Amino acid sequence: MRIAFYAPMKSPDDPTPSGDRQMAQLLMLALSRGGHDVQLVSKFSSYDGDGDHNRQIRLRDMGVTTATRLIQRTESLRPELRPHLWFTYHLYHKAPDWLGPGYCRGMGIPYVVAEASFATKQEHGPWDVGHQSVAEALAMADLVININSVDREAVLPRLASPERLLPIKPFTDSHPFTEAAKRRDTARKAMSRKFNLDPGVPWLLVVAMMRRGDKLASYQLLGKALAQLESMPFRLIVAGDGEARSQVGQALRSLGSKLCLIGQVAPELLPTLYAASDLYVWPAVNEAYGMAFLEAHAAGLPAVAGNYGGVTDIVQDGVTGLVTPPGDVDAFAMAVKTLIQDTNRRREYGRQAQQKATTDHSLMTAVQMMNPWLVRLSERYGVRY
Repeated sequence: MRIAFYAPMKSPDDPTPSGDRQMAQLLMLALSRGGHDVQLVSKFSSYDGDGDHNRQIRLRDMGVTTATRLIQRTESLRPELRPHLWFTYHLYHKAPDWLGPGYCRGMGIPYVVAEASFATKQEHGPWDVGHQSVAEALAMADLVININSVDREAVLPRLASPERLLPIKPFTDSHPFTEAAKRRDTARKAMSRKFNLDPGVPWLLVVAMMRRGDKLASYQLLGKALAQLESMPFRLIVAGDGEARSQVGQALRSLGSKLCLIGQVAPELLPTLYAASDLYVWPAVNEAYGMAFLEAHAAGLPAVAGNYGGVTDIVQDGVTGLVTPPGDVDAFAMAVKTLIQDTNRRREYGRQAQQKATTDHSLMTAVQMMNPWLVRLSERYGVRY
């Protein structure tokens, strides 16, 4: 079928890397692998990060106008070229969907949402305009694909019926990472030469943008935790860049020669970097679930993670890594120390992490979960394609 895809917070072709952009791209890929023709129908961003009521009203009006134009454009197409289903990724009060609901009512096609969240505390708050819009969108949604398990409890009561919620696990295209893991020794030698790293000590890895706010808070917690392991042999490899790079450098300064800042890494090099490393470490302050954990696991890397959001949807404590209480510097340091010292345990966690990534969190698993629902939904609307 033909699917109209839209991401109100950040377009999938936005030039700035992020987990949000990556998940949007993966959803489009999964829908394509399901045999569908997926088209990005708009790059309109409804995001308001400041809680500016007037700006939200302007965005709403712009969104309604954009939806009307999309309907007019679609009606000018031959019926066989029109979308059969609308798919919105990442719906929440700061980035409501002003396009999809109106378009679907006008065109008489199903409205599907992936990764929606609903915060009741936002009612009558700075983002009340977006909050109310999300409530209305969820009420009319034919299907809500729940990727972050933490969102489920608040979203479920807003749906027309519980059967409209489809839980799936966070996923990634694991193939490049599992393939790189087959050449782990070669990868380690290559990264050792490229970044002048001692292959004889454990390599701890972080892949994360350097942004102010939660990302910087994670870097600061990580720096404090690893500073407690001064006497232990390891290197911390940090792949990432951003406007907070100087603050990140300050947060990790105490690591001295153990720190290896390599900047933003090209996507094609990332699988090799993961495969060459020994342990993924990230406090994950206020992360939804953390795409990098998926990539690390797919490459056979265990993780030490902070217990925020849906992180435990990916990192299973005592199975694929160690999960520590939110914000607990001492616990995080102890978990990292444990896995640096215990090579066998680290390798066993890595083995189980890769197995779990390739079965529960693979791209094809997501395709198999979503596709039958989308086909049945379009059939209920009498869509022919």
